[in-house]
This record gives sequence, C-alpha cells and structure tokens, in this order.
Amino acid sequence: MIAGGRIIVTGGASGLGAEIARVLAEAGGKVIIADLQAEAAEAIAAEIGGEAFTLDLTDAEACRVLIDRVASDGGLDVLVNNAGTDKTLSIEELDQADFDRVIDVNLRAPFALAKAAFPHLQAKGRGAVINIVSTAAKRAWANASAYHASKWGLLGLSHAMHVEGRPLGIKVTALLAGGMRTPFILDRFPDTPLENLQDPRAVAETVRFLIEQPADTVIPELLVVPMRETSWP
Repeated sequence: MIAGGRIIVTGGASGLGAEIARVLAEAGGKVIIADLQAEAAEAIAAEIGGEAFTLDLTDAEACRVLIDRVASDGGLDVLVNNAGTDKTLSIEELDQADFDRVIDVNLRAPFALAKAAFPHLQAKGRGAVINIVSTAAKRAWANASAYHASKWGLLGLSHAMHVEGRPLGIKVTALLAGGMRTPFILDRFPDTPLENLQDPRAVAETVRFLIEQPADTVIPELLVVPMRETSWP
C-alpha cells in the first residue's frame, strides 16, 4: 500500500525525514511533510511533488488540526512519526525545560498525532503508523538521559498502539534505526567515523518495505543498523 497513498512524514525537511519523503514519493506516495522548518519543508515538497505544512510538534492541538485537515482533504493512509530532537548534556547540566522539550517532540507528539489519526484510519479499516525509534531504546549511554527516556517510551507506546490498532485494521511499527549519516549525528558528533554510520536512504527503504507488507501482515518492531554499528548490540 503505497501507490496513491497519502502519507504524513514529520521532520521531513531534512535528514532521514527528507529521505523517507523522497523514497515514498518515488514509490508513488502522496507525501505531506510536517516540519517546523517551513522553507526547507517547502523545498523538499517541491522536489518530490508533495505538500508541506508548518508544524510545532510541542503543540498537541496543532498536531490534531494537521491530522484532521489532511484526512478531510484527500484522506490519510500512513503516519510516519520521524521527527526527533536531543540535548546532549549530563543530568547535572540538563535543565527541566530541555528535558521537557525532548519528551514533547520525541514522545508526546507521536502520541498526539497517532491519537488523532486512529479514528480516520479506523474508518477506512486500514492504515499504518510507523514510529522511528532508535537503538537508544535498547541501551543507554552518558549525556542522553532525555533522549533515552523519550525513545524507551516511544518503543513502549508503539507496542501498546500495535495491540490496540490490530483489531481496527491499523498496523503500528516501531522502526529502531541505528546511526546514520545525517546532521542529527554529524552536527553533534562531527568526529564520528562515517564508516560506522549507515546511509539514511537504507532506513527510508525499510520504511517503504514496512508499508508495502501484505494487508494481513504487520511487523510490530524492526531493528536496522549499519554493519559497523557501535551502539548495538
């Protein structure tokens, strides 16, 4: 289920999100990019023949409005909760506002968007929600307490939504992605050896694989890591 399907990709203006948008558009999907970076989102949308919406993921009501708008204007088939953020500081240095923002973007927003999407997908009797998680939901390292909390939470949320979605015809998958050659890693850790990271397009192709599964098959969790991944296992 891709050709002609309408797909929302959060954080689609750059990095992995932009690659997901490109791959799904190439497969025939009608991609809607939701991102706070308005100009960059418009540029990717123009490149792939999609649409762009400015969205502040910390605003749960704005998330609901976007879902309802897309669903009422052509329909909604797939939601890809890709957007993510981090604050690379120790617990002693991390303040409450920073912690809350990471949780808001990485965990609360996927909940708000999926909660709004479920009724629309249920009405169609089919659809999918793909949550981009991380190996940070399986292990822990220093200076990433907020990120780990959000990704461990998102993994649990994904499985809970999977249980509730199956009887409604809604497939929910947690896609745990290892390190990628994207600004999310390289801007913060510029000394990371590139050979230890995977091409984000490989992860984007995995998203396509999940969406294209037969109607009677769902993959609740999938881990995709580079051959030289250093954080897993």
